[in-house]
Amino acid sequence: MSQTPISQLFSADHPLLSVEFFPPKTEEALEKLVESGDDLAFYQPDFVSVTYGAGGSTRDRSAQACQLLRDEHEFNIMPHLTCVGASRDELAETINGLYDSGYRNIMALRGDPPKDADSFVVAENGFAYASDLVAFIKELHPDIAIGVAGYPEKHPEAPDLATDLRHLKTKVDAGASFITTQLFFDNADLYRFLEEADKLDISVPVIPGIMPVLSVKQIKRITSMCGASLPKELESHLNNAGEDKELVRQIGIRWATEQIQDLIEMGLPGIHLYALNRSDVATELMSAFRTATVSE
Repeated sequence: MSQTPISQLFSADHPLLSVEFFPPKTEEALEKLVESGDDLAFYQPDFVSVTYGAGGSTRDRSAQACQLLRDEHEFNIMPHLTCVGASRDELAETINGLYDSGYRNIMALRGDPPKDADSFVVAENGFAYASDLVAFIKELHPDIAIGVAGYPEKHPEAPDLATDLRHLKTKVDAGASFITTQLFFDNADLYRFLEEADKLDISVPVIPGIMPVLSVKQIKRITSMCGASLPKELESHLNNAGEDKELVRQIGIRWATEQIQDLIEMGLPGIHLYALNRSDVATELMSAFRTATVSE
């Protein structure tokens, strides 16, 4: 049975709720991930996305996770697909395979270089940009809904936000159906991003991506890779928490909850949760989302 293109869900009279998983490294962890879907299913996410590992690794386990989450919980799945290490023929085989298996959503990304590489290298007869991949998917299967990434504080490789937004415009013009943003911690950054995107006539829906701080060390590593920054107020709260892991977690959840509440009040079309495969964290934030939408 074919799944629902996410592009068709934006006509609903409520903001969308989605959550992102990354594929576990072991079979045992994969089983636990699928079991955690029971908790998430209660909150009825509109779709679930599953990433590749760094540099396009863990592709097989990503496919397993997609299939199990779909079959066990009937989630609407958006697999990620990157340009890393794949020729056009290999990408076509993957895309056609996803389509034949009933998937109607793909998150199209250039992808990060493998851990042993300093920069992105175009595969032989492959693609250099996510926009090329978007156009390729659209050419093969026009009815696939294609998500692309947006960076509220600009992509780390871009010289400035204006340049980055022009690249985003290229992806949208190539056929992207919607944009999911990289994580951010200051909603003002997102609103500035949306204003500038609007000036370029980027009119597809933008779903803000929210990640709670669960560990100071972890979040500093993540933000250094993706170009996000921590607001001084949040950083001060975290510094005051010191080595108290539970307090850090509470601060992170509270901050993310307040972000979600504000975004819903401002009429954003959805919320995408980067919950780091933590079902307890995902359910807390999904509950906060449902509360915010009810009160709205």
